[in-house]
Formats: sequence, C-alpha cells, structure tokens
Amino acid sequence: MLYVVLFFLFFSLLLYVILAGADFGAGIVELFSSKESRIITKGTVYRVMGPIWEANHIWIIIVIVILWIAFPDFYNVLTVYLHIPLTLILMGITLRGVAFVFRHYDAYKGRLHKLYDWMFRISSLVTPIFIGLTFGAMVSGKLIITTNYASYSFYDVFISPWCNTFSLLIGLFFMALCAFLSAILLIGEAKKEDINMYLKKSIVATILVVLSGFFTLTYGYLNDFAFVTDFIENSYSNYLILLSGILIIPLLISIKKGHKIMSRGLAGAQVILILTAALIAHFPHIIITSTSEIGLLDSIAPNRVINSLGIALIIGGTLILPGLFHLFKSFKIIKVLDL
Repeated sequence: MLYVVLFFLFFSLLLYVILAGADFGAGIVELFSSKESRIITKGTVYRVMGPIWEANHIWIIIVIVILWIAFPDFYNVLTVYLHIPLTLILMGITLRGVAFVFRHYDAYKGRLHKLYDWMFRISSLVTPIFIGLTFGAMVSGKLIITTNYASYSFYDVFISPWCNTFSLLIGLFFMALCAFLSAILLIGEAKKEDINMYLKKSIVATILVVLSGFFTLTYGYLNDFAFVTDFIENSYSNYLILLSGILIIPLLISIKKGHKIMSRGLAGAQVILILTAALIAHFPHIIITSTSEIGLLDSIAPNRVINSLGIALIIGGTLILPGLFHLFKSFKIIKVLDL
C-alpha cells in the first residue's frame, strides 16, 4: 500500500502544478498585458476558469493530507521551518479566490473592481513565486533543524532558508512555468481574432521558462548547491530534461499552427518531465538541511495507517476522477476531438 500512497502523492502534486499552475498563469498573463488585452483576457479567463477553478485545489489538499498522515516527520519539518512561505501561499490563494469571485459577481461596477483586478493579478504572480521559494528552501541546504532555538536568530532558522537568491530563482522559474501553461491553454479558448495574441504570449513564456531554468541551474552549479550538482549528475534527470528540451521544437510548431490539443499535451508533458527530473534528482532525500538530508521515507506511519490511507485513496480516486473528468468535459475544458 505504500506504493499506492506514493503514487497518489506524486500524481496529486503533478496535477496541482499543471491545473492550478495554469490558473495562476492566467492572472500572470493578464498582469503583463496591455489595457485592451487585459479586458479580453479577463473575459476569457473567467469563461475558462469559472466552472472549475475551485476543483483544482483538491489536489494540494490531497498532498497535504497524505504528508500529514503517512509521513508525519517530513510534514512537521515543512510546517515548522517553512511556515512563513507556506502561510503566504495560503494567503495568496485566498486573496486570489476572493478577488476572482468578487470582480465577476459584484453587481456594483465601481472602484472596488480595480482593487479586485489587481488583487487577482498580483496574488496570481506572487503565489507561485512563494511555492517555488518553498521548494527552493527544501533543497537549498540552508535549512537549520534544531531544538536549541536560542543558539540561532529567527532570521537564520525561519527566513534565510527561503529568502535567498537560489530559492528566488526557483520561484521565478515556477512563475514562468505557470505563465507558459496558461498561455498555451488560452490559445484553445480564445476567439479567432485573439488567437495571435496568445500565440505570441505562449512563445514568450516558453523562452522565459528555458532562460529561467538555465539561470537557476547555472547559479546553483557555480555556487555548489548539492541539489543542482546531483541534478546534473543524475543520468535519469538529464534524460528527462533532454527529452523536455527536444519537445520544445514540436511544441513551438504546434503553437504556431494553432493545434490546441497537441500544444496542450506537449506543454503538459514538458511540465511532467521537468518536475519528475527535479523530484528524482535527490529522491528520497527531498529536504537538504545545513547538516543532513531528510528523506520522505525516513519516518513512515505504521502499516495499519498506510493500509487504511491507501484504501481510502483508491476509493476516493475511483469516485473523484470520473467526476472531475465529467466536470471538465461538460464545460468543454477537455476537447478530445478539437484538433
């Protein structure tokens, strides 16, 4: 049952990055658009995201529950030592949700609508950055795990691990990845006269992903970050990144030709390849502290708990996945025959 739990953990994480990442990216695309383009994007975003945006966050809830129940020590490290960026992520998701709802349903169109618009755009920009900062803190080697807090300053223990150049670069990379996903998604949802606008944005976003990824790896390698060194030396990670790089060519071709399903499939495949490469580079020791490494499997809940959780996940997946597929299909988010 442990493998079942691990499958649902990483499957949920990948789906959250792809689906919620595209949602975050919609606000980023809207933010970095002209005034006229923002009006167009705003309408397109609500039409696409409106029916399904709440469903996307089920995946991060599943991730949190699995970590909390099955891997309590790992979960404890995250929630204690990275509580600041995690709290900011939660605040960003909340503010973004509030702004998303009120800017559409508020009957009175006044100054508050400008506030809602900027809340949605800024929180869409900042939240994925803090998600990246959190992952950066996990692998930066700057985390200080201690029970003797008097020996360290608050900054050293709770701020320095995520507030540094390497973590920020990862945050910017994830932000670019979200914009990349959203721009490609919006190509297939835009009106004919607006498709060229999203084609250009998707190409720019693709370039930003490549450049930000290159700068992140270069900075990490030059400054001898263990995660980056292991990432570069891991043959499986290299193969996955190489394959992801090769897929850029057919992706750009499909974007230029306006192939909706192919471009979305290739974009999703690239994200899966990149995340898998990052996760296996140092697996199962996903957290790298200043003195040691913490593995996901170092402390596992008792077998009874794992078995019960695995059964619950199988039953839940059997019920949830068909329902979500039907939801996406009903609102034409999934267009199987629309090439």
